[in-house]
Amino acid sequence: MNTKLTLTIEKEIIEVAKKYAKEKGQSLSGLIENYLKLITTDRRQITPEKLSPRVQKLRGIIKTDDKIDYKEVLTEELSKKYDA
Repeated sequence: MNTKLTLTIEKEIIEVAKKYAKEKGQSLSGLIENYLKLITTDRRQITPEKLSPRVQKLRGIIKTDDKIDYKEVLTEELSKKYDA
């Protein structure tokens, strides 16, 4: 069930967000709804059926032999980026 929500946001931000949503082929409401879903969903509970078709196609295409600590790799790369 959809419910109407009223937000107070700076006019300039709304205009830029509308252009962004249009470029992505979405409505601004849809864009905001997807963002809210993203930040409120426990990612461990996301099942493959809940993923978009595009993401479903990408799942599992990268295989590695070793266990990778993705947080460690991300931290290292961000350190390189911002310490340089």
